Amino acid sequence: MSTAPLILELFTEELPPKALKKLGQSFSETIEQSLKSQGLLTEASVTTSFATPRRLAVHLSAVLNKAPDRAVKEKLLPVSIALDADGKPTAPLLKKLASLGYPDVSVSQLERQGSDKSEAFYLTIDVAGQTLAAGLQTAVEQAISKLPIPKVMRYQIAPGTAQVKDVEFVRPAHGLLAVHGTTTISIEALGLQSSNTTIGHRFLSKGSITIAHADEYANSLEKEGKVIASYSARIAKIRDALNQASNGQSVLMPESLLEEVCSLVEWPVIYTCEFEKEFLEVPQECLILTMQTNQKYFAMTDKNGKLSNQFLIVSNIETKTPEAIISGNERVVRPRLADAKFFYEQDRKKSLLERTPLLSKVVYHNKLGTQLERTERVGKIAQSIATELKKNNPAISIELAERAAKIAKADLLTDMVGEFPELQGIMGRYYALNDNEHPDVAAACMEHYSPKFAGDALPNTNTGTILALADKLETLVGIWGIGLAPTGEKDPFALRRHALGICRILLEKKLPLNVCNLITTTLAAFAQDEVKKNVDVAVIHGFILDRLRAYLKDQSLDGKNYSTNEVESVVSQLPEVFNDVLDRLKAVRLFAALDESAALAAANKRIGNILKKVDFKIPETINHDLLSVEAEKSLAAALENIMPQINASFKAGNFTDALQAFATLRTDVDNFFNDVMVMDPNTALRDNRLALLTKMHTLMNQVADIGKLAA
Repeated sequence: MSTAPLILELFTEELPPKALKKLGQSFSETIEQSLKSQGLLTEASVTTSFATPRRLAVHLSAVLNKAPDRAVKEKLLPVSIALDADGKPTAPLLKKLASLGYPDVSVSQLERQGSDKSEAFYLTIDVAGQTLAAGLQTAVEQAISKLPIPKVMRYQIAPGTAQVKDVEFVRPAHGLLAVHGTTTISIEALGLQSSNTTIGHRFLSKGSITIAHADEYANSLEKEGKVIASYSARIAKIRDALNQASNGQSVLMPESLLEEVCSLVEWPVIYTCEFEKEFLEVPQECLILTMQTNQKYFAMTDKNGKLSNQFLIVSNIETKTPEAIISGNERVVRPRLADAKFFYEQDRKKSLLERTPLLSKVVYHNKLGTQLERTERVGKIAQSIATELKKNNPAISIELAERAAKIAKADLLTDMVGEFPELQGIMGRYYALNDNEHPDVAAACMEHYSPKFAGDALPNTNTGTILALADKLETLVGIWGIGLAPTGEKDPFALRRHALGICRILLEKKLPLNVCNLITTTLAAFAQDEVKKNVDVAVIHGFILDRLRAYLKDQSLDGKNYSTNEVESVVSQLPEVFNDVLDRLKAVRLFAALDESAALAAANKRIGNILKKVDFKIPETINHDLLSVEAEKSLAAALENIMPQINASFKAGNFTDALQAFATLRTDVDNFFNDVMVMDPNTALRDNRLALLTKMHTLMNQVADIGKLAA
């Protein structure tokens, strides 16, 4: 059987740009999987996906024109049903064989497998391999049915193209191309009959393009049709062309914008446009957002990050006289920028403080009241956090924290944020500075939303840090309290993200705040009885610890991520203060590298298991007069000897030294468990030995539960 490359293309009207990438990937992947499952692909076959605004296509190398024949073992019937009492074939068996096209096969030609009641007859059948035409027909139907279509269109096909009158698809389809090597494969889809022709660029190409060979598809489209069929090649060309046209400036090109623009053009051409410099008086975030969101333009900045009045557009038209295209785009963007300028000027006429009372008309949640009530709760929480932090940091200002909490949400009422919700906080900072608020208060208006996502920057200022914590705690406790805790994948209020933000702020800024106390303080700020009734401090603490686990597993030391056991050794102790958690984790890693660590971890785990089973009170002190075995005397003495060193290291926060000091105990611990019976029949000896183990276990677990390393 011969092989040849295969090209399959579905030509349509303009596909939805935000869905194009997924549509292209799904189309090519399903075609590949279907042909492979039918035995039509060889081991050497390579799949290449194509997607443009007007086509979905896939190229596969080394495709068979017919799949190899194969032997299929068909289960017939259990022996007990297939044979009668005399061992002759029954009517059900004969009927089964006839239905398979083998009426003359005798029982002796059948294979018996199994034993007793599970024994059955099997027939090995030679099945002819699928032809490419039939296999491709199946693959196309599967690919179309599995496309992640955002919204289906119903349309009527052109008269005479097929018998079907109504078709449902993402966009009207007008062409189907299927070429295997140089041969056109006959298939049908969406009322279309396949051919070896396609259509190039809507404006830059004339007439149809014949694909003489499957391998010529991409080149023919590019040379004759002015179409770059490869999505990845097209986006790479756009990125390179933007940088070349930047004239030394930096081009702002978020990946989402690049992908959307790539999905709008088949032959990308870059043109430089500009707007009046007077618009640069508006905060550049506003101008950038309106250019990117509304017009799909690429803004540029100088080396200092200041916005330029020049911007780049990606056109689908190549011309030697682009003046009309440039002027048209400049004319279109001008009203958008003028709107932004108008919003900015109008918003500044009213201070954030003046807007704050109007938050009483904005519902936050019907069970949690208005945004004004929320603002007041955040203010109380922020005051409490600032008061606690000020004990160790005199630079903390309680007044600034309260002021920031009061005005931080007021920008939600501005025209600019109403038009561009993504600018909340950003505009708050600009308007606060315009109102002559303290710089830290202005910064907190923006920073209290941080971190917005994994890896996002934390607040820079003390005031922003305090407000960010207060805001996230209020959201977490409030939403949890009205019964909207995350379930499974559902987390509409992003409580997991808020909990992770709390962890990161406390950890990375090393804040000496008690999480359970923070939750209790937050809960006290709510007047709603439902919240007070439903919130269990321990449950929310546990929820935050789950986020802490996930965060710590992504951290590393010397390029190696912390293991689950290492993380669990710290988190299993249910820490309420996170400022030293990373230091404890580092100490655990360094302790685990010691030769003695495995034995000590196992011993610690063993001690923990022994103490869990004790249902009576263990003495708080060790009676040295009751130490009778040399091994327990030696362990008690060694413990007394290193205790001052360990306690001093722990108090100084030197957790590594505190843990590594236990390495000297290995021999004494081993001897103890080899020579001493802990649960001695003599209750006095038993209790004294348990007191010794309790003391050692407590001392060992001050930094972390090293027994988890033996899990």
